Amino acid sequence: MLYPLLFEPNLHEVVWGGTRLKPYKGLPSDDTPIGESWEVSSIPGSESVVSNGPYAGRDLNSLTDELGDDILGKTVMKKYGNRLPLLVKFIDAQQDLSIQVHPDDKMALEYHNKKGKTEMWYVIDAKPGASLLAGFKQQITPDEYRRRVEDGTICDVLARHEVKAGDVFYIPAGRVHAICGGILLAEVQQSSDVTYRIYDYNRLGIDGKPRELHTQLASKAINYEVLPDYRTHYVKEKDKAVSVIDSPFFDIRVMDISRPFHRDMRKYDSFVISICMSGSCDIIPRGAGHGPKVRVSSGHSALVPAAIANYDIVPLTPDTRILEAFIDNRGSMV
Repeated sequence: MLYPLLFEPNLHEVVWGGTRLKPYKGLPSDDTPIGESWEVSSIPGSESVVSNGPYAGRDLNSLTDELGDDILGKTVMKKYGNRLPLLVKFIDAQQDLSIQVHPDDKMALEYHNKKGKTEMWYVIDAKPGASLLAGFKQQITPDEYRRRVEDGTICDVLARHEVKAGDVFYIPAGRVHAICGGILLAEVQQSSDVTYRIYDYNRLGIDGKPRELHTQLASKAINYEVLPDYRTHYVKEKDKAVSVIDSPFFDIRVMDISRPFHRDMRKYDSFVISICMSGSCDIIPRGAGHGPKVRVSSGHSALVPAAIANYDIVPLTPDTRILEAFIDNRGSMV
């Protein structure tokens, strides 16, 4: 019997982390600097573990080994094998993250035998004046890049964006970026842990040692183009699945719902990850033989298997907001 899967907390302590993620997820709070909650992960060593139903206690990778395309979708399996190709996180930045960049698929395969990393951010909350860095604000050369990393002025040529709740940024592989202090956001990315750290303010890590930089590899990965606008613009609409990202790697919808909402996603031949950013809701599969409803509260996420991706979302609070991630396979279905 398939059903929407919920997962055990998967929290990551980092030097720049804050204290908002535990209370956001309804967990006892303390002073541990938790920077990331890996909501749905197939990364080896940090796989998500199911917390509900008959599969409780099973890790996600063992389930996709066993159930394959029933969870992932036939086309997803053909493209990516039996591993979930997306990684979903909540990120709480109390301090600025390092300046970094990610390689594309070609470079990541060549240097690491892994997938590249394109990602997107949805700002859940931002303190007044909080900002993030994405892209260059002026044209520079690779030589100037290396000089500015050495003398600590690399931030001077990056585009800084003041943000508020609801802002969206698409970060393709090759774009230099950094989340800055005071921001809580949801991140959807390719399932990859390859990050090139360019500059880290001479900061020490949790272990008290300087954090490793990857200046040379980063110089090969960076796209130096300058764009007039790096923000993703969209029109907010109530009780509608609003498309905010449509990319080769993932599709993202935002839903502010105040009434029961039907989602028939079977045409995409993909799993669906529903990330509850505020409020709470029930996800109720349609059809005989499907599992019971699953409740998803603020700060939690559910993985809806491809085989049962026909369901209703019933909000339990008037402020329910869902971020939905899947892969649109309609142009390449098997």
